[in-house]
Amino acid sequence: MERFTLQILNVSQDLMEFLNPNSSDCTLVLFYTPWCRFSASLAPHFNSLPRAFPALRFLALDASQHSSLSTRFGTVAVPNILLFQGAKPMARFNHTDRTLETLKDFIFNQTGIEAKTNVAVTEEDWEGPLPSVLTKGIDWLLLFSVLFLAGFVMYATIRTDSIRWLIPGQEHEHQE
Repeated sequence: MERFTLQILNVSQDLMEFLNPNSSDCTLVLFYTPWCRFSASLAPHFNSLPRAFPALRFLALDASQHSSLSTRFGTVAVPNILLFQGAKPMARFNHTDRTLETLKDFIFNQTGIEAKTNVAVTEEDWEGPLPSVLTKGIDWLLLFSVLFLAGFVMYATIRTDSIRWLIPGQEHEHQE
């Protein structure tokens, strides 16, 4: 892996292949999704980190394509940043302000490694390697969930005795 760059894992690559359990080297891993606006706004700042910390490795993976890893490391929302030492997660970035400065402070507080002072977010950082433009697409799981819920509500409505009178032909007779 070339230093000063961020490596994005594809769907066939496993994070554990890139983490050495016998090493004390630190790796910062970003769990993101290309359709998340928060991931897109974080991207340029995360893209600039390898220049600020040349001694660290930086990886990113699409959490929707690596759902087993997301589950394994407790990633329930994106973007989510974990700092690994060897193959063990050591710290999680839990700030809502996701800028280059807050990321540099987090890394320094966790590792003691100081960032290079002249590093700033550049135009190239907005272009990649991590995308800062949202990918548009259909969230099939969300669509299926909405259709399932709508079908269930319709079924429950029809089967409920208290509202059958709303449906023509379903009135029941009252006994006097």
